[in-house]
Amino acid sequence: MNNIYQEGKDFAKSYILPYTELADKESRFPEESFQKLGEKGFLKLLVPEEFGGYGKGLVEHTQACLAFAETCSTTALCYMMHNVALMCINTYGSDELKKKIYTDIVENGKFMALAYSEIGTGTHFYKPEVNVEVNGENSTFNGRKSMVTSGTHASYYLLLAPSVEEGKINNWVFPLDSKGLTFEMSNWNGLGMRGNSSCPMNIDNVTLDSSYRVGPEGSGQEQVFNVVAPFFITGLAAVYSGTAMHMFNVISNYAAERKYPDGSTLSNIETVQIHIGQIYKNAAAARAMTVDAANAGANGESDALAKILAARVFASETAIECGTLAMRVGGGKAYNKALPIERLLRDSYAGQVMAPSTDVLTVWLGKALTGQMIP
Repeated sequence: MNNIYQEGKDFAKSYILPYTELADKESRFPEESFQKLGEKGFLKLLVPEEFGGYGKGLVEHTQACLAFAETCSTTALCYMMHNVALMCINTYGSDELKKKIYTDIVENGKFMALAYSEIGTGTHFYKPEVNVEVNGENSTFNGRKSMVTSGTHASYYLLLAPSVEEGKINNWVFPLDSKGLTFEMSNWNGLGMRGNSSCPMNIDNVTLDSSYRVGPEGSGQEQVFNVVAPFFITGLAAVYSGTAMHMFNVISNYAAERKYPDGSTLSNIETVQIHIGQIYKNAAAARAMTVDAANAGANGESDALAKILAARVFASETAIECGTLAMRVGGGKAYNKALPIERLLRDSYAGQVMAPSTDVLTVWLGKALTGQMIP
C-alpha cells in the first residue's frame, strides 16, 4: 500500500458504499465491508511487516479513516477502533499475545475493538469500574461496560480494569468467546452511527490468565495516554472531518444538479454559494488540521498533543456546523431524507459525546497549552 488515502477511497466506493444506507436504516453492522477490509489488507495496515502486515503508523491510520469516513462514518469509526486496539498490542503486547492476534488478523480477517466506556464514569474511561479478583496467574472479572463498539462482531476487545497496584489500571484483551462475556444487542439504538453496534457488555466471572494482560502490571494508564490517546483522538478527528467533507460532496453536487424551470440551478443562488463555500472551508480546514496533527504526532513534534486535541474538537464541531448548513441548502429534500445529509448530521452528533467528549478534550487542550498535567 503506497497511497493509503486513494486506495481507501477506491475501496470504499466498491465495498463500503453499497452497505452504507442499510447500516443506518437497519442499525446493522457492516459485516460485508469488514470482510472485505480483511481480504484487501486494510485490517493489517498497522501489523508489523515481520508478522505479515504493512507496518504503517499514525499518518496512514489517519488517511485510511479519512477515506472511509468520506463514504461511511460508521465503518470508519469501527475501523479506527480496531487500529487503536492493535497499536496497543504492537507497543505493549507480549510476543505470545502478538503472535496470537496478528495471526488471526492476517490469516483470518479478524479485528479488534475497544470496551472502555463506563456506566458511571462515562467519558472518563480511564477510571474503570470493573471488579477484579486475582488468584495466582488468573484474574476473574465482573462488571459491565456501557457502549462497546462492534459488539459481538469484533473478535478481541481491549478493556481497562483496576490493577493490584493501588491507583493503577491494566489493559486486557478479552476474546469474544470468553466464557461469561455477553452483549446486550437490544440496548443499542443510536441517534447516529447506527451500524456500529455500540451495545453494553456484561462481564460475569470472566477468567483470563496473565497472558491476556497487555504490558506490565499497572501500565494501563501509560498505554492510554501514550498510545490510545494519539491514535484514538486523531482517528476521531479523521472520522469527523471526513464526515464533513462527505457533506460537502453531497450538497455541492445536489445544488449543481437541481434545476429550475428557467434552466438555472440551485447553485446559482448567492446564499447557496455562501453556504457551500462555508461548508467546504470548514471541512477542508478540519481535514488539514487532522493531517497536520497526524504528521506532528508521527514526527514527535513538541506541540503534537495540542494539535491532536484541537483537531479532534474542531472536526467534531465542524461536522455539526456543516450538516446544519447542508440541511438549509438541501431544504425539503434533505429534511425528507431524499439526501443522506440528515444521516450524516446524526452521525456528526456522536462526536460531542464519544469518550473523551469534546468538553473533556477542550479542558485537556487548555491544560496542554498551559503546561499542566492531563487529565
